[in-house]
Amino acid sequence: MSPIDVIETRVRGFIRDIQHPKQKKKININDLEIQLRKLMDDYFEMDGYSLFYRAIETLQAEGQLIPIQNNQYNGKTPALALYYWVNIKVQADKWDRLEMMKLSDRFDFSYYERHPEWQTKDEWHRIQNVYTFLKSSSEREIVSLEERSLELFGHEKFLIDSDSFPDGKGFLSRLGISEDQLKMVNYGEPFVFWMKQGKEMKDIQRVLIVENLSFFHTSIKLLEANQLDYAPELIIYGEGTKIERSFSLFFRMFPPKSYLFYYAGDLDAAGYGILIRLIEKYPDCCIQPALKIYRKMLECIEKRNDQKIGQTQNLKYRDQFFQWFTEDDQELLMQLWKENKRIPQEVLNIETWRRWM
Repeated sequence: MSPIDVIETRVRGFIRDIQHPKQKKKININDLEIQLRKLMDDYFEMDGYSLFYRAIETLQAEGQLIPIQNNQYNGKTPALALYYWVNIKVQADKWDRLEMMKLSDRFDFSYYERHPEWQTKDEWHRIQNVYTFLKSSSEREIVSLEERSLELFGHEKFLIDSDSFPDGKGFLSRLGISEDQLKMVNYGEPFVFWMKQGKEMKDIQRVLIVENLSFFHTSIKLLEANQLDYAPELIIYGEGTKIERSFSLFFRMFPPKSYLFYYAGDLDAAGYGILIRLIEKYPDCCIQPALKIYRKMLECIEKRNDQKIGQTQNLKYRDQFFQWFTEDDQELLMQLWKENKRIPQEVLNIETWRRWM
């Protein structure tokens, strides 16, 4: 075997060992060369670096390695990038095509044919479990997503905890089946609410959703004193972004009819996003910002403080939120945005509310 073959074979072996079937890996090229030198006593005698360089260039040309362009190099001549991405391992089809055909009356395997890296033993075992379930699904009851996930995949969080179970993310879409077919429901999280005294569920027409706990309790006091804007029959504590997961529960708890939902949150990037995503997710519901409450908050602009660190400032959400307001209001809102400031909902309390009474 020629020197270049030895070097290239060794390098290819290293790359195969660290290749992952589902995600790219990052390598330090100097570390890779050091490992190679440890295995070859005559590395320097055969001008090993030149051969190493050619092997890396070959793998790059094949698409197995991608240099990370950050102006960092390995300090050798000719130079190589210091860091490379190792592309995912391309695997040949592992599943028996005859077995796939047996299950094709229920499933479309086209995704797995395009992405053979997903043709693993674990994935096939999960598909078999689903197939067995579907054959008798007409006799099964509807249960929660977590309960069905435990039954079919061995853990209740498989489909919802992508950190602990990365294979669970996208499993249903890879297989082309829905939650309904598995007779499971992703129940909304319970939320805290307050119904106006003397009212019954059938009386509810207007609902106020508030983002923060303090204003939830303030709203209850104002409601019972008949001083709360919109005079809602029901107040829901949204608990920040949790309302996006729990809102669907409302329609399981209350009589089916048309409701008018008002939302009031912090005047900041996160608050804008919560409202706009609710509107987008529930287009058949009448959901709108509680403008009267937001305007009261704008009148407390002297109480503004800094935007929370790490908030995503989504321009689409901002613009869709701003369009509900008058031009004068929009000027104040844009001033806050440019200053990277926010108005927390807590500016409204029983004492400050008195200025509007």
